[in-house]
Amino acid sequence: MRLRHIEVIQAILQTGHLGTAAEWLQLPVGDVDATLKDAERQLGFMLFASVRGRLQATRETLELQAEIAQLYEALEPVQRLASRLKHHHAPTLRAVCTPPLANQLLPQSIAALRRRFQDTPCNLSSQPTREIVRSLLLREADVGLSLYDPQHPHIQSTVLAQGKLQLLAPHGWLKPKQKYIALQELAGQSMIGLEGHDPLSRLLDAKLQALRPLPEVQTRVQTYQMMRSLVEAGEGLAIVDPFTASGAREIGLDACPLSPPIPVILYGLTLKETESTPALNALLEIITHKAQALLAGTPPSAPVA
Repeated sequence: MRLRHIEVIQAILQTGHLGTAAEWLQLPVGDVDATLKDAERQLGFMLFASVRGRLQATRETLELQAEIAQLYEALEPVQRLASRLKHHHAPTLRAVCTPPLANQLLPQSIAALRRRFQDTPCNLSSQPTREIVRSLLLREADVGLSLYDPQHPHIQSTVLAQGKLQLLAPHGWLKPKQKYIALQELAGQSMIGLEGHDPLSRLLDAKLQALRPLPEVQTRVQTYQMMRSLVEAGEGLAIVDPFTASGAREIGLDACPLSPPIPVILYGLTLKETESTPALNALLEIITHKAQALLAGTPPSAPVA
């Protein structure tokens, strides 16, 4: 089959009508009908049967449907690249971050970047750090943001900002203007646990397990954002990263650092031995500026321009 055959089959699968498929493909109905018949001649079987005014896929077409869908999905990056080249756009900047950074930091930073690089398309996604490393190695991403250093031989880790783990509690649980809370004060408290395999979650679990009496952990979740939501719902206390804590303060939850402090570092991850771009350099600069301001509890002094 040729690509045009596949386009016509996919269009009819989606629409069920020859005319609608023609509109979708922006082709004359006669051309679509001729292409469909040519595909059937080459394949040696009927692809669609007319049932109550609709074109219904035959058994053979249904078996082909999954493979056709995979091919279309694989063609999407090619189509985007062709469109970019046609309009002389800059290369797409692909940024991926761990969930705690997807709520505020990365979207705000991308918005600031787009004001400077208006012709640079951006793709954003959220993944665990191990998946960020995989995306970078496969060249599916240009930059990653994480709260721990994967220490991979082919990944460059750059420190962008540093904060502290924070206790998150319902409004009024902490004393007014309380600046920190001793970890031992959490002994015996109802806590929300963090499931995970990264060093930060393992460190956090070890700290809680060392307390006497042990905190009561009835609920465990996989992200700091879910911990925040459960604190808001009254499920207990949580220890979260400083970016999650910053957003939680805005909705009225109490938050303060632990004592002794447990540092949290924001890393920018890039693939070693690859040439950077002005847009990527600018994004890392913007993220650093915004992250440091957010961790200091103050808005940026001026837009990064």
